[in-house]
Amino acid sequence: MTKMKKYEIKPMTIDDYEGLHALWMTIHGFGIRSIDDSRIGVERFLKRNPSTSVVAVAEDGSIVGGILCGHDGRRGCLYHVCVREDYRRLGIGKAMVVYCMNALKAEEINKVSLIAFTKNDVGNAFWNCIGWTKRLDLNYYDFTLNEANITAFNK
Repeated sequence: MTKMKKYEIKPMTIDDYEGLHALWMTIHGFGIRSIDDSRIGVERFLKRNPSTSVVAVAEDGSIVGGILCGHDGRRGCLYHVCVREDYRRLGIGKAMVVYCMNALKAEEINKVSLIAFTKNDVGNAFWNCIGWTKRLDLNYYDFTLNEANITAFNK
C-alpha cells in the first residue's frame, strides 16, 4: 500500500524563492530567464502581484509546485506552472490553477492566458485535459528589451 502524499496550497512569498528555483531546475525543458527569474526579478513580480501567485508545499516543507500569476489590470497570465514529477497526478496543478483563477477573479480580472512551449507535451496535455482552449486565431510576438535576460532550458 502506498502512502498518500500530503501537500498544502498557499500564497507564494519571496521566502519561497530558493525552494521554487530548486524545483524549476528539476523540470525537464523548463526555460529560466537570467533576469526575470532571478530572486530580484521574482521579488519585483510578487510586489506587483502580491496575492495571485501560489506554491504547493509538501509535508517536509519542500516546494513541489508553483505558479507565478499576475495581471495588468485587464488580463491575467500564468507563468512557470510546474509540479515536481513525483507529485504529479495528485490534483496539485489543477488546485494551483483554481487558486490563481480565484485570486484573479477577486481582483476583477475576467480573462487569463498562458504560454506553453509547443514541445512541452506534459504541459500541453494538462491544459487540454482541464479545459483550456488553444488559440489558433492569433500570433504571439516577442521583443527583447534586455539582451542579458537570456533563457536557458533545463536538460
